[in-house]
Amino acid sequence: MDIELEKYILNHIEPEGDYLYRLYRATNIHTIHGRMASGHLQGRLLKMLVMMQRPRYVLEVGTFSGYSAICMAEGLSEIAPIMGARGDNGGAPKLFTFEINDEMEDFTRPWIEGSSVARFIDFRIGDALVEAPRLGVLFDMVFVDGDKRHYVEAYDKLLPTMSKGAIMLADNTLWDGHVVDNAYSKDQQTQGVCHFNDYVRQDSRVEVIILPIRDGLTIIRKK
Repeated sequence: MDIELEKYILNHIEPEGDYLYRLYRATNIHTIHGRMASGHLQGRLLKMLVMMQRPRYVLEVGTFSGYSAICMAEGLSEIAPIMGARGDNGGAPKLFTFEINDEMEDFTRPWIEGSSVARFIDFRIGDALVEAPRLGVLFDMVFVDGDKRHYVEAYDKLLPTMSKGAIMLADNTLWDGHVVDNAYSKDQQTQGVCHFNDYVRQDSRVEVIILPIRDGLTIIRKK
């Protein structure tokens, strides 16, 4: 996206907020792959999608620095009073977020616990593909942002844990444009993303659309 156009967009959407701004900055200063954090535009989209979907349980695969988790939890904080007013059972909505890299915990946990929406977030170190199905809940929304080589595996394992009408969001599904660049045809991450895109497109159990936002965001709705 053109830089000036991106600036225009960011100036015409909900502000990022000071806490998220500081987290994004700290992520880029103190981690090797800071650009992996969702950032202002995608973060606001995640919050809005949560508010539109009104999930009871959300699953995130790949917490990283906690930016996206906090954005989605902001959405949960907005819908919590509405869901209570409807008389839904099961208490407050909750986001379960899993990070497989335990070296991120010392950075991420203080940011999550220091946020105003910490009560909506259950942050765990571990493999979401193993641990999430053991929670015994049906997820109404899933955000997958882990190892691209295992996206199909994640999809197959998590789709049965999703309720009817639930949505799965898969990040980085255009992979810097590498999905249409033959120079990257032998790259394993690129192969994983391409395989995932083809696989989901042919699955009659879901409806799918790819948004060309940042690095590509696929929205998958379970029929």
